[in-house]
Amino acid sequence: MPEYLEKEVLVLGCGNILFGDDGFGFHVVNRLNELKSGGGCDASVLSDDKIGIIDAGTGASHFILSLIDETTIIRKIIIVDIVDYGLVPGEMIKLYPKDLPRIPKYQIDAHDMPLAGMLVDLNKDFGIDVVVIGCQYKNMPAPDICMDLSDEVEASIDKAVDMVLDELIRDESD
Repeated sequence: MPEYLEKEVLVLGCGNILFGDDGFGFHVVNRLNELKSGGGCDASVLSDDKIGIIDAGTGASHFILSLIDETTIIRKIIIVDIVDYGLVPGEMIKLYPKDLPRIPKYQIDAHDMPLAGMLVDLNKDFGIDVVVIGCQYKNMPAPDICMDLSDEVEASIDKAVDMVLDELIRDESD
């Protein structure tokens, strides 16, 4: 069994660093891991052995979520990703299972699997809380390669980190 299936909470940074703002999840997960190893009050929340912080890239649905079943102890999944919700670039939004079918990106992911349906099913079938912390993207140049985030999305990394920490602290108090 993969180690991450033995965690109670998964934080998954999704996206592809080769396509501009689509690398947002990767950058947020890296910042979380920096905080975790750097000590301080944020590190105490992040270093809990019950929390897995994973750069899921484009394969989150196929390689991680598809392995979850009724024997898994996971009770919460926090996904950090870009979204196209018609917001101002860099604006953050928190989405829940009821919101997910309305996100075009989550209808088919990089592996042609319907991520929205999978997340809704994990919530419905296994009682796993699902939260998507989304950032409105500005630049996603696929198939052209650009490894830089737009200024607006880069400026939202710390806000996303705070949103993840809020979810983890809320989860601790429940």
